[in-house]
Amino acid sequence: MTATAAQARETAAPVSEPTISPWLTFMFAAACGLVAANLYYGQPLAGPISRELGFSPAATGLIVTLTQIGYGLGLLLIVPLGDLLENRRLVLVLTVVSAIALIGASISTTPGIFLLASLCIGLSSVAVQVLVPFAANMAPDASRGRVVGNVMSGLLCGIMLARPFASFVAEASSWQTVYIVSAVVMIVLAVILRAVLPTRVPQAKLHYGQLLASMGHLAIHSRVLQRRALYQACLFGAFSLFWTTSPLLLASPAFGLSQNGIALFALAGAAGAIASPIAGRLADRGLTQIATTLAMLLGMGSFLLSHFATTGSLSALLLLTAAAILLDFGVTTNLVCGQRAIYGLSPEHRSRLNGLFMATFFAGGAFGSAIGGWAFATGGWTLTAWIGFCFPTVALLFFATELRRR
Repeated sequence: MTATAAQARETAAPVSEPTISPWLTFMFAAACGLVAANLYYGQPLAGPISRELGFSPAATGLIVTLTQIGYGLGLLLIVPLGDLLENRRLVLVLTVVSAIALIGASISTTPGIFLLASLCIGLSSVAVQVLVPFAANMAPDASRGRVVGNVMSGLLCGIMLARPFASFVAEASSWQTVYIVSAVVMIVLAVILRAVLPTRVPQAKLHYGQLLASMGHLAIHSRVLQRRALYQACLFGAFSLFWTTSPLLLASPAFGLSQNGIALFALAGAAGAIASPIAGRLADRGLTQIATTLAMLLGMGSFLLSHFATTGSLSALLLLTAAAILLDFGVTTNLVCGQRAIYGLSPEHRSRLNGLFMATFFAGGAFGSAIGGWAFATGGWTLTAWIGFCFPTVALLFFATELRRR
């Protein structure tokens, strides 16, 4: 074939660059937020649920724990299917299962049935971690960070708004209403996503066992994944520690806030979600190192600031709110930078990389919650804040070793 003929053939069949419209980006973000919220409704509702269904005091914690366990299992066992199965269908199936699980939770009459529903809510909520790499695959390289940041802002808004939403609705009606409303939202969302999501068929031709085995190879050999997962595990550990213990501080005699007051505090903390699109733009411009350093410093600074917020005064409450916003900014910025980095490694492995990344930092969050409860019971907010300060400090020290190698 002559050069002219080859050029003509190339012109006639150009390779189209992936693209995603602002409207579709918004739909991805909204879907992620609405689905992710399902994971957090149980936290402020654990008390009324346990009283009505007859949970023992020791078993009440399982209301949240079973949902987290389901989500963790889903990250490792379901999210990788995004590299194997048609993405749109996978998202729709998970969304419908989520609606069924939410209905099951709302009509539960025994602890066992509710806990089974909670496990299924966690498993199906990993739809958000299929949607994020789905959106990343549709975005061109030059704007992938911005798209991921915008989608993650929706997800983080869902996480932060879920608790106050559940508190307000439960106080106005009942805890069952929270789950019924969310189930209806999931059904409507499935109908909308079926209409607007494009079809995406992955290129991988692996068996499911091979797919899972390949995750071990990625975890062992991908230095970028290892480091980014470690950084975010530290930041998310600090995040979970803060949001596990700050309601205890606010409900203590020093502040004496009601459930609605704590819900309003959580609403203020949701302002940190606006950091996602900013972080994505910084990453697209090659400023990942600067953004990562800033994220870790914000995390450290938030806990230092919170040391001055224990007197119970209005100024102390404002300082604690500022600390919450700074911490959320830091965690969100580091998350988006991390996802931008791992999504650039290998397009055909994005769902598996995302599953490993999320599972690792989710484990960090679980550790932060656990140690936070112990720290607050043992040494009050002072010990809690110092331990929280250590999480982003460790991340920054590890990140400094990466910078020295460059």
